Amino acid sequence: MKHTDLCDIFSSTENYVDKDITVCGWVRTVRDSKAVGFIALNDGTSLNNLQIVIDKEGFEKADEALHLSVGSSISVSGKLVKSLNDQQPVELHPTELTVLGTCPSDYPMQKKRHTLEFLRTIPHLRGRTNTFNAMFRIRSELAKAIHDFFQGRNFTYVHTPIITGSDCEGAGEIFRVTTHEFNTPYNTEEEYYANDFFKKKAGLTVSGQLEGEALALAMGKIYTFGPTFRAEKSNTPRHAAEFWQIEPEVSFADLNDIISLATDMIKYITKAVLDACPEEIDFFEKFFEKGLKDKLNNIVNSDFAVLEYTEAIEILKKADVEFQYPVSWGLDLQTEHERYLTDKVFGRPVFVINYPKEIKSFYMKLNPDGKTVAATDLLVPGVGEIIGASQREDNYDLLLDQIKSRGMTLEDYEWYLDLRKYGSAPHSGFGLGFERMLMYITGVGNIRDTAAFPRTTGSLV
Repeated sequence: MKHTDLCDIFSSTENYVDKDITVCGWVRTVRDSKAVGFIALNDGTSLNNLQIVIDKEGFEKADEALHLSVGSSISVSGKLVKSLNDQQPVELHPTELTVLGTCPSDYPMQKKRHTLEFLRTIPHLRGRTNTFNAMFRIRSELAKAIHDFFQGRNFTYVHTPIITGSDCEGAGEIFRVTTHEFNTPYNTEEEYYANDFFKKKAGLTVSGQLEGEALALAMGKIYTFGPTFRAEKSNTPRHAAEFWQIEPEVSFADLNDIISLATDMIKYITKAVLDACPEEIDFFEKFFEKGLKDKLNNIVNSDFAVLEYTEAIEILKKADVEFQYPVSWGLDLQTEHERYLTDKVFGRPVFVINYPKEIKSFYMKLNPDGKTVAATDLLVPGVGEIIGASQREDNYDLLLDQIKSRGMTLEDYEWYLDLRKYGSAPHSGFGLGFERMLMYITGVGNIRDTAAFPRTTGSLV
């Protein structure tokens, strides 16, 4: 049905004032008084509600309108006029109202405010709240900004497999993909997989990086942006079983080049959201993180720190803090360590570089010292790590040694080794957790509140 979006009305009211229009939406509130009544209508395109002013004597459907229940959907036609109420620029005086969908009294969104914990139990309805309306609008703008950034820099957007035979990170925390019935009898693991759909062990990808490298070594600069999966039974606010990643791969690039690219991207996408979603950012600053706008503007305008892993360990050792995880060289930094560095020491994003090879993935470039790899994590205040990056190992023999020393199945990576055999070149890349970036931009403290239908252990609502 033809109608006007509320976001268009509120962004250019001068184009609609004193004109007859039709709007559609859901009833947020109904208020009645002696001579007039009021309906607050929202259509999901804006955080702002449009007030429908019901003349109880002059509007023949006044009684029906003022008995509408919260959550009902309606179509309203009438004249848009300037409002005498300072809280809103315009209001609609209806000449026609049609009920499109009624809503019973057990509608769980009757209250104005609900806890995030409660809303997680009804993900199919929580998008109707201002919190998630704002979140999903920012999510959309952030995704657009990411594509704009890479498309404007000669990157090709590629789609890597969701079903894979290799575990990129080597952690083994992958979801298995099989067509076997749950009680299929086989004597050995080899026999089980030999009779499966792919004739070998298969799983949902934890990263598109390895396949992305193959395409980068053909096309120069590529990026992926899609869902990834990890079967990690973690209930922390920062982990989900299904999450989206942005993974650029760049040929002829070393660690410094990829740090520069990551810095430019973070600044670009942050500014893009600030410019495109001022009302949503104001909302999150008011209800979730005081000083959010200043924090984000600081990201756009400040230099990011670069810190050697070894130096980071020394700083943590000298800290007047009792960490849950003791600090020593070789430690894989925990969230408490990351946040101490960003929140207490630097007050801005920090690239920690050159980690011990034992705590990083097999594909990372070995440094000349033989102990560390050319890897970096970008740590940001309030969240911790949001980007993992490295220069990839381009030496065939060194990569082969890493695969063997870690007990990985060589045949799964023969094609990956071929990339080092046929015209190998220095190349680098990173992975940005999309939902963690959303946590940072909105100040929301739990990753479950950044996705429409979050997937976590024990939860498949």
